[in-house]
Amino acid sequence: MAGYTCPFCQHAIANSSETLTTYSFDFSQYMSSHQIHSPASRGITVTPYLIHVEFHKCPNCEKQSIIVKGVGSEVEGITSWIHPVSSSKQYPSYVPEQIKQDYEEAYAILNLSPKASATLSRRCLQGMIRDFWEVHDKGNLCSEIDAIADKVSPSARRALDATRKIGNIGAHMEQDVDKIIDIDPSEAETLLKLIEHLMQEWYINRHDSDMLLDEIISISSAKEAMKKDLSQKAE
Repeated sequence: MAGYTCPFCQHAIANSSETLTTYSFDFSQYMSSHQIHSPASRGITVTPYLIHVEFHKCPNCEKQSIIVKGVGSEVEGITSWIHPVSSSKQYPSYVPEQIKQDYEEAYAILNLSPKASATLSRRCLQGMIRDFWEVHDKGNLCSEIDAIADKVSPSARRALDATRKIGNIGAHMEQDVDKIIDIDPSEAETLLKLIEHLMQEWYINRHDSDMLLDEIISISSAKEAMKKDLSQKAE
């Protein structure tokens, strides 16, 4: 059975009658809505403007996300998030607010403007490099990526530079204004997957590591205090 990741708590859940409710709306014929779970099994006729509205209920956090998906030929492939406004992950407070905002906005306009989304991913990457690696006064993203070349793997270095170049397509017009280089939603989404990967590798892993080390130090301090207390009682 297909799985689903809650955008609010990142909990992976299985799609079932308890977690997923789907309604169909046929705007071709202005039909009334009715609940379905599979067009094929229920004999639903797929018309040009048929859409599905999915309600995903998370059993972990009990929040509900709502997604509209185009099914008919005129709306096929269109996906629009209603609540939350995108499928972006919710990151903790120790990730800088501006970085989270750029990431969430890039997701929100993913289908509306992939070029703009790619540009925001580029901006988000630059903010992460400046904040996490404390890179300053380099002038541009290319130089900032070069500054951390010895801190990341060669493949990661190439991916960072590739993100910069793809983001530039959305940020800068070609010399020949009639020359159009498109970025499709799936390509822009791949850039966002890289941002999510870096969020995990840089911010979340560092935070979890710091928490673990602090916990071990705290345990050690408590044991030392216990030994000292026992020694004093024995005197």
